[in-house]
Amino acid sequence: MSERTSGGGGADLATMDLDALVAATDAAILSLLAEWEEPLTAAMYEQVRYHMGYADPNARPGKRMRPLLGLLAYSALAPDWERALPGAVAVELGHNFSLMHDDIEDGDRERRGRPTLWVRDGIAQAINTGDALFTVSRVALHKLTALGFSDARVIRLMKLYDETCLRLCEGQFIDIAASAKSEMQSVEHYFEMIGRKTAALISGSVESGAILATDDEETIARFRSFGWALGLAFQINDDLLGIWGDEAATGKEPSDLARHKKTLPVLYAVEHATGEDLATITRLYATEAPDASLVAAGLAVLERLGAREYTREQAALWRERAVTEIRAVSALNPHAIARLEEIIAKVISA
Repeated sequence: MSERTSGGGGADLATMDLDALVAATDAAILSLLAEWEEPLTAAMYEQVRYHMGYADPNARPGKRMRPLLGLLAYSALAPDWERALPGAVAVELGHNFSLMHDDIEDGDRERRGRPTLWVRDGIAQAINTGDALFTVSRVALHKLTALGFSDARVIRLMKLYDETCLRLCEGQFIDIAASAKSEMQSVEHYFEMIGRKTAALISGSVESGAILATDDEETIARFRSFGWALGLAFQINDDLLGIWGDEAATGKEPSDLARHKKTLPVLYAVEHATGEDLATITRLYATEAPDASLVAAGLAVLERLGAREYTREQAALWRERAVTEIRAVSALNPHAIARLEEIIAKVISA
């Protein structure tokens, strides 16, 4: 099977079922895990499935946004999206490896309404299974060769994947270091952190789909920039929901202030607070278990200083930059743009 190296595809995007793309990704992940599972190691692969919410009616699986974006990027340029599935699998497994380790590093005891793996099975097992997830994610990329992609293209994709994972680790390093300090980081420093921790993976997911579909470097660069802007918008929107979100709509309690999360609205408020406002935020973040009245006082400071509006404006700004980038890709048909914008609308509510 020869490689597809030219743009202009994506004719089925008008009727493409996004849930079907997610289901295909999940099926490919489960198939890959089954290839490696043996009776002696079955419990480790069960840990992977538990973390990812498979075969558990009580689980709330993730949105699979990153692999979905990669498949849509490929589909915007080429019609045979199934060939891009190994790349989507690698992205989702890599994302979950980082989540599994983040849960340990951040001390998070729950994820999507269930105990995190380290709480259920211990830190040692969770670290090891996270390492296994990372390794299996790279194994997935080798399947691209059997689908007819050249070694050069696969190596380019693996290089992008490895560089993206390094950026993730850099972002987590910055996050851990900032969390350990009593003083707040600057807004500028925060954007550096989320660029590595969130935007890099979303950008890499989108770029990987483009790399598999086309040789046109300008198109690949546009998709990369689209993914980067979308990643920043996604994280900033998440910061907004972490304080002002509707739990019924998001499935998560808006508890970032009570949990002392140093997110964009808080950092913006600190940079603009003086006097009693600054003292209130400082007291809130110095109190180990703040009561509802102290949290409410902190929330009032954020509102008074315009932190909510600033955060919403930033999310909207980066969302519009993402839309501008994708609309500038000359090879795309209108259906491709419409489906990608549909994803943006689903994940960014600001």
